[in-house]
Formats: sequence, structure tokens, C-alpha cells
Amino acid sequence: MSKVKNKVNVAMVGISKRGSGLLGLLLEMDDVNVIGVSDLYPDRLEAAREKVIAAGGKEPLAASDYRRLLELKSLDAVITPSSWTSHAQICIDAMLAGKYAATEVGGATSVEQCWDLVKTSERTGVPCMLLENCCYGQEEMTVLNMVRKGLFGELIHAEGGYRHDLRDEVCKGRENRHYRLSNYMHRNGDVYPTHDLGPIAKYLDINRGNRMISLTATATKSRGLNAWAHKNKGEDSDLAQYDFVLGDVVTTVIKCAHGETITLTHDTSLPRPYSRSNLLQGTKGIWMEDKHGVYFDGISPTPHTWQDLKEYYDQYEHPLWKRFRQEGVKGGHGGMDWLVLRAFLEAVKTKTQTPIDVYDTAAWMAVTCLSEDSIVTGSQPIAIPDFTNGRWFAREAIVEGMYCLDKVCDELF
Repeated sequence: MSKVKNKVNVAMVGISKRGSGLLGLLLEMDDVNVIGVSDLYPDRLEAAREKVIAAGGKEPLAASDYRRLLELKSLDAVITPSSWTSHAQICIDAMLAGKYAATEVGGATSVEQCWDLVKTSERTGVPCMLLENCCYGQEEMTVLNMVRKGLFGELIHAEGGYRHDLRDEVCKGRENRHYRLSNYMHRNGDVYPTHDLGPIAKYLDINRGNRMISLTATATKSRGLNAWAHKNKGEDSDLAQYDFVLGDVVTTVIKCAHGETITLTHDTSLPRPYSRSNLLQGTKGIWMEDKHGVYFDGISPTPHTWQDLKEYYDQYEHPLWKRFRQEGVKGGHGGMDWLVLRAFLEAVKTKTQTPIDVYDTAAWMAVTCLSEDSIVTGSQPIAIPDFTNGRWFAREAIVEGMYCLDKVCDELF
């Protein structure tokens, strides 16, 4: 076994609001050196450089061209929270340079892009991990543990969504230099599928004994952003009149190899409270996140009546979260950001495969471009490529560890 690194040298590409938050978390970690930062905007680049120095680190290489960072011989890994359409190429270049690659979420622009990620990782032997933080949510991990312990029986159906009122963020995209606006102006599909799909894919053993085989997608008309812009920017605003391509609500239905179905909803252009709309049904029980509720046949005390999921935490909370709470939860999004970064960094330190691997990354991200294809053809079924090339039912052994998402490694806690 390779020697475990005591310190990991990391470069950050893309220092937007999200990137700045992740950079702050990295600077809190004693086993991480941030040795490079990159952004196309000079003010963001300078702010990142100063942030690293202020945290007590050595002055990092700061460059507008991220490829300069890849020349650093001591660099171990690249993390990119850059704009959605730039993620893949940055990760490909990082892997070609022999550096572990981690990308923030957002869907792919083409199936070819996903294949390029997979083939580059296979050719170089370098992992690429999607930083899907929702896989490490407390509730999602508790449900994962319950799935592995058999409480849901055989899984039948799952639902999830990215349902979040983002009208302000989208319509102020020019002022805030945010890439969502241009995507909503020109694309019609589930442009942000992985928050809901990631945990579901792990419940259903996607790419390890199961796979997604086809999808259909349907989009509503687009009115929400126009209405918001009319009210807040004025009727003469170009956005009040703009014919946004992205439907206000996009619904995608996925069929899996073993007969399970998955329903995903993208819903960010209308007024609403936040929800990921998670639901999981099996032959023995059901979980609904919006209720924080579960019901298990023969276990729940009152027939056909929801129980609070927290009633099961003493017995079934994932051991990673038990330990995390005992040590003190930290990081954004209720601790999920910290855990997903640690999952990636532990793989870099031990030079092992990441718990969300390149096949997961490609399959989950591909839902975006495939949903676009389905919508433009009148919601026709679209085949989902097998990015494992047939290895989904005969994969290599998993890497066991505290952050493993394919097995709950109780013995390691």
C-alpha cells in the first residue's frame, strides 16, 4: 500500500461565491495546503490569494489560466467550483497532469463530454469525483444505512428534486457574474440533477449491480423569471420580455435495469419554499423527506401513519454522522460540504478510488444533456449510456472506509 500523505496540496479553480466558501473550509483543515488559485476575474483571484495568506498559508500561485497551476510538481489535487460548462475540461486537464480531480455539481453539456471524463480517468488511472454533497446529508445517510440494513425491503421507486426559488439569483446574473442566467436563457432540461439523483443512485446501487437505462423528460412553459423581472426590474427590462428557454418545472422519469423508477424535478423559477422532495419506496417501507417521515410495514406502531425519522436515529443514524456530531458539525449546508470535501481528500491522501467515482460522475451529470434531448424530441425516451461498458454488474471491489457510500463500514467507527 502506498504511504499515506500527511499533507495534501490542493489548487482551487473558480473562486465565485461557492468557490470562496469551499476555499474557506479547506483553509480550516490542518492536513491541506492550498498552493494554487485560479479565476478569470482579477478581483476574485486577488481575494482568494489574500484569503490563503491571511489563513497562515504560503502565498499560492495565482493565475487566470488554470493550466499554469497544473505545472506545480507538488500539486496533488484540483477542485473546481467554476461555471457548469467549464467543469469537465478542467477535470480532464487535471487528470492528464496526474492530479486527482474534483468538480462541483451541475449537469453535462453533452454525452461526449461525459465519455471524455471516463476515458481520461481510465487511461490515466486518476480518479475524478463529483462533489455531490447531498450524498453526505444527515437524513440521506441515515436512510442509506436503513436501506443497507434492509428496512425498506426491495426498492421500487424513488423521487427527488431541486426545488428552490432562485429567481433573484438568476435574474441578477449579470450584476453578480453568475452563470445560471445564460444557462436558463439557452437550455431546456434538468440543468441541476445531481442533488436529488446522487443519494438515490447510491440507494439503488447504480453502476454497482444496477444502472439507469433510459429517461423521458417534460418541461412546462417559462413564465416565472419574466414575472419576477417585470416586478423587480421594471416592464422595460429585457429580462421581463426575454423568451427563456428553460421551463419553469422540468420533470424527468428514469427507468433502471432492475425495474425501479426515479422521478426528478427541477423547479427553481417560481415562488416556493426550498425542498429536495426526496422519497424512497420499497416493499417494506417508505421515506418522505418533506415530512421527515417514515413508515415501515409491521414496525411502525400505527398503521398507515407517518413516524418522525428521528425516532430511528438512535439505532440507524449513519455512524459517520454520529461521529461528526460528537466531534462538532462544521462546514456549509449543515455539514455536508465538510464531509464531501473530506471524502475526496481522504482518497487523495491514501491514493485510493473516490467514493463517488468517474462512472457516477458521468452518469449523474449526463441526465442534463439527455433530458434536453428528450424534451426537444417531444418527451421521447432517450437511452442512457452505460459508462462502465458492461462492468456495472461485475465491478472491482469497493474501497471501504468511513466515507464509503456503497457500504456502511460500521467496523471502522
